Amino acid sequence: MEEDALEEDEVESSKASLLEHLVELRQRLIYSLIALLVCFAGCFYFAAEIYDLLLYPYVRASGNAPDLRLIYTAPQEFFFTQLKVALFGGLFIGFPVIAAQLYMFVAPGLYRNERRAFLPFLVATPVLFLLGAFLVYYIVMPLALRFFIGMEQQGGGGEVAIELLPRVSEYLGLVMTLIFAFGICFQLPVLLCLLARVGLLGADSLRSKRKYAIVGVFAVAALLTPPDFISQLGLGLPTLLLYELSIVCVAMIERRHFPQEDEV
Repeated sequence: MEEDALEEDEVESSKASLLEHLVELRQRLIYSLIALLVCFAGCFYFAAEIYDLLLYPYVRASGNAPDLRLIYTAPQEFFFTQLKVALFGGLFIGFPVIAAQLYMFVAPGLYRNERRAFLPFLVATPVLFLLGAFLVYYIVMPLALRFFIGMEQQGGGGEVAIELLPRVSEYLGLVMTLIFAFGICFQLPVLLCLLARVGLLGADSLRSKRKYAIVGVFAVAALLTPPDFISQLGLGLPTLLLYELSIVCVAMIERRHFPQEDEV
């Protein structure tokens, strides 16, 4: 009882007027924007090097061929591509600062136990996003590009030569789309565990809806990835594994926070 009273006093003392909340929100947004701008500027300075790193899946898929080329068909295309690379890198690097500012804005309105419950999900979000990005970078993209490169025609014997020459903007768009698609889908355990933590979802419900989840996962994978089976399977199968992992995590949350009453 004393602990509950202390938490109530803590929350009451943190209450502020609407104007104070707006001032606090503006301050957090300014800090987040400054962090994003600093990261954007740093990434723009190294945009060429970052783009070379993003080319690793293409280099690996082509067997480390020495004469690989990408093209751009408009004078400004590569410049705008570098801007997108800088923004992409800035969001990626600056996310911890932005997430921390968001947490510091909402934390005063939470009880102590709610803050302790929220922190693991805040940490798990970037970790799972990075796992999805690594899966794209090292496995899915090389396999998909190897499939696309295999469609080239060498020419000769009455056959027209067809060669893959990716545009710099289209290649970056493909990489960014896959990384964001995998990163977002890998947040599934965080979402389901949060719903379970507030009592809106249970492990039995997830188990009973497993067949619908399989259809939904592959439907989302078909929408978020290029129209090739490698990318779709590369996103669908890990997401289903995360769904099964989520069931285990939700069951643990239920046993810990919502113990069933002993039968009389």
